[in-house]
Amino acid sequence: MSRNPTWVLKSYPSGMPSVENFAQEDRAVPQPTTGQLLVKTLWLTVDPYMRARLSRAKNYAAGFELGDMMWGGGVGEVITSEAPGFKPGDLVMSDYFGWQPFTVVPAASAKIVTDAEAPVESSLSYLGMPGLTAYFALLHTGAPKPGETVLISAASGAVGQVAGQIARIKGFDPVAIAGTDAKLEWCREIGYRDGINHRTSKDLAVDVARACPKGVDVFIDHTAGPIHDAAMLNLNVYGRVVIVGTISRADRWEEPDIGLRHLRRILITRARIQGFLLDDFESQYDKALADLLSWYKQGLLHGRHDVAEGIESVPHALVRMLKGENFGKQLVKLRN
Repeated sequence: MSRNPTWVLKSYPSGMPSVENFAQEDRAVPQPTTGQLLVKTLWLTVDPYMRARLSRAKNYAAGFELGDMMWGGGVGEVITSEAPGFKPGDLVMSDYFGWQPFTVVPAASAKIVTDAEAPVESSLSYLGMPGLTAYFALLHTGAPKPGETVLISAASGAVGQVAGQIARIKGFDPVAIAGTDAKLEWCREIGYRDGINHRTSKDLAVDVARACPKGVDVFIDHTAGPIHDAAMLNLNVYGRVVIVGTISRADRWEEPDIGLRHLRRILITRARIQGFLLDDFESQYDKALADLLSWYKQGLLHGRHDVAEGIESVPHALVRMLKGENFGKQLVKLRN
């Protein structure tokens, strides 16, 4: 266990992040201290929120400094435990996995997972942060009523694919926005009524109006930019807009999101626009996870994963996800 290739932040991106912004170092296997676990990494997740941490711009979470080890969500096998409640051989999920084959995570952040009811990697997907984000953004912040139209951007991605299925389960009317026809076909397979390919659309506002003939009651916004503008132009009276992400800004993160001004539209519709952070709902995670697992076991909830392999692929997986090239939740599986 002497070789432990580790990804660090080499430079801040000035536009779209590239693999060249990261460097691989051969570090020693870390040793856990009291309250920590040494874990063999099995799975890593890359997610849109990581773009904000590659910038010096003010954000809701601290960014990485140059030379810092990259870290995020992961699943792994406990090798050494310096904390009660964990033993070698346990499989754990934590949001603090380093981008390295052997890493140390705080035991307080770790949760034991098994494959008894679902694959362990689902704890990074539809039974983890993306699933919880979809659940609370849709049901609590967006709060649609049965029959209302819910428009969801990045609809085939980690959060969007779950949000659309929850909308179907709850009797809402989900409409997808995605970047390829294949992604839209997947969205229809899992319950979206209709969809819009934003890359081939000649007029997004017109296409949203076609797909949402009764208007948009709730818009789950993962993208910002022109897609946001098209949704706003079709928003119903008392519509709700939930700002979950701004992934379309990945190549110009520090620049303002310049587009249409919607103040008159908001006034007329009496719409509500609200930012969303998952941490605000931490006290309700258990109920949400129980619902998500129940839907999965009933065959009502499915997850599509886009899996890269090997520690060497992690930055590549992050960049392709930020570019929208992934199809489903982007994960990285480490080789044994």
